[in-house]
Amino acid sequence: MPLDLTADLPALLHQITDIESVSGHETDLADAIEATLSAASHLRIERDGDAVVARTNLGRPARVVVAGHIDTVPVAGNLPSWREGDRIYGRGTCDMKGGVAVMIAAAVTLDAPRHDVTWIFYDHEEVEAAKNGLGRLARRRPGLLDGEFAVLMEPTAARIEGGCQGTLRFEITLTGRAAHSARSWLGHNAIHGAGAVLRVLENYVPRTVEVDGLDYREGLNAVGISGGIAGNVIPDRCTVVVNFRFAPDRSIEDAKQHCRDLFGGRELVFTDESPAARPGLHLPAAAEFLAAVGGEPRAKYGWTDVARFSALGVPAVNFGPADPGKAHADDEFCPVADLDTCYAAILRWLG
Repeated sequence: MPLDLTADLPALLHQITDIESVSGHETDLADAIEATLSAASHLRIERDGDAVVARTNLGRPARVVVAGHIDTVPVAGNLPSWREGDRIYGRGTCDMKGGVAVMIAAAVTLDAPRHDVTWIFYDHEEVEAAKNGLGRLARRRPGLLDGEFAVLMEPTAARIEGGCQGTLRFEITLTGRAAHSARSWLGHNAIHGAGAVLRVLENYVPRTVEVDGLDYREGLNAVGISGGIAGNVIPDRCTVVVNFRFAPDRSIEDAKQHCRDLFGGRELVFTDESPAARPGLHLPAAAEFLAAVGGEPRAKYGWTDVARFSALGVPAVNFGPADPGKAHADDEFCPVADLDTCYAAILRWLG
C-alpha cells in the first residue's frame, strides 16, 4: 500500500515509523516506498532486493544523489510511534526515518528539480558491512550512485556534517601457560599480560586534525576483553579488542600501520575496517549545497555511508533531522522543527 502524502511531514513520519523495518525485515517498508514513488510520473523506479532507487531523467547537465537507509535496530518497546509536544518518538524516528520522510516528500514534490536527482532508499545499514544495501548497489550497479555530489540524510540535528571518520577493529591476543591457581608459579597468567596493552591505550593521546576546514578528533580504545578458563585455573589466553577511529587524512593502510607501530611488533588481527571520507566542502557542488542550507558545517564523528560515495569519487555530506546522540536510544525521537528545516533546505537546493 502506498503512503498517504496528503498529510503533513509529522504524519508521514508516523506512517513510516509504524511500518517496522528492523534490519533483515525491510520488505514491507520498501514495498510502501516503491508504491508511493511509482505514482510520481517524473520518477523512474528501480528495485534491488529491498533497496528502492527513484531517478529523474530530465536531461539536466548535472546529477546529484540523496540517500538514506530504511532499516532500524531492534525494537525496544518503542512502537507504535507517539508524539509529545514537538517531538515524535519511536524506533527509527531519529535513525533515520525522519530523513526518509523528508526524502519521500521532496522526491514527489520536486517534479522539475534544477539537477537530475537519484533518490536511494536502501536496506541493511544497521548490520555488518557485507549486507549493506548501498554497498550492494555499489558492487552490482555502481552507475546508480553516480553524481557530482551526494547527501546522506543521517541524523545531524539539521546541520551539515562533512565526511566521516574511518574505523578499524582489531584483536591482540596474549598467551600464557595454564596451571592450578593454588600453584600459580607453575603457570603464566595471560590476563596479567594484557596490562601492557591496556597501558598503551591508557596513555594514548589522540590527534585532532583539520581536514578541508573541519576538525576531526581521533580515538583509540579497548572495546572488549576476554579470557579465563575457570575460577581455579591460571588463564593461558586473553584477547583485547581495540577500535581505532581515524581522521580522513589517513587511508586504511596508514591507520593500520599506525596501530602496528603503537604496539611494538605485537600481532594485530584486523577484524573490521571501513575507510574515512573527506568532506570535499571546497568543491562547487558542495558549496552550492552549503549556500542553500546555511549554518556552519562540522565534522562527522563516526562512520557513515558517505565513505561509499567518496570511494566512488563522489563528494558527500551528512544532513538530516534529529540529534545523532539519540540514535539507537530507547527514547529516540525526531523534532518536528528538524523535519521542516531539512525539507525546506532540500527544496531550496533543488527547487
